[in-house]
Amino acid sequence: MSLLEVRSVHRHFGNVHALRDITLDIHAGTMVALVGRSGSGKTSLLNIIGGLDHPDTGTVTLNGTTLTTLNEDGLSRLRREKISYIFQTFGLIPVLTAAENIGLPLRLTHTPTPQRNTRVQLLLDLVGLTHHAHQRPPELSGGQQQRVAIARALAASPQLLIADEPTGQLDAETGLTVMSLIRAIVETEGITALIATHDPIMMNLADHTLTITDGQLHP
Repeated sequence: MSLLEVRSVHRHFGNVHALRDITLDIHAGTMVALVGRSGSGKTSLLNIIGGLDHPDTGTVTLNGTTLTTLNEDGLSRLRREKISYIFQTFGLIPVLTAAENIGLPLRLTHTPTPQRNTRVQLLLDLVGLTHHAHQRPPELSGGQQQRVAIARALAASPQLLIADEPTGQLDAETGLTVMSLIRAIVETEGITALIATHDPIMMNLADHTLTITDGQLHP
């Protein structure tokens, strides 16, 4: 069953045709690697799938909800409840502890404190940071910060996890650890992951690989 359906998506930026007739299906519970050189259209496609940008034409549907028909309030709600992001720059709030960063999405959805604390503790355990809960991002290594970012992305139990070069700032060994963690999380949490990457190890871990060149998709 397809969780995500993209149909005939085009996107222009001025005279640049960034995405050309993109059509794809991603099944629930799978991990898909999106591969392409810088400027190929990877980030443009991720932004449209994640509701951060709008296509000029075409539709994006997530589990029966057509993103391209939603207003900004609807898109914001969808991003809070069904879609999460991991970036290579981590995006953590430096004055908050690891536990507080992870729990932030649950505060935004007004999750009761006992439930929030239980979920945060489970996620700290899942990413192997149980003993780092009270440390702040500057006190953590790059790999540990990325694991906090992964846990935060999972806090609200999203249906779709979008990651844009999640190992881009990590060394090879740490990157492999993070990539293996994402693979394991797809299986244990039952989520769907779409990951833009240049890393051949990530491609090998994925269920499917899609290649994008000059805004065109090649399965």
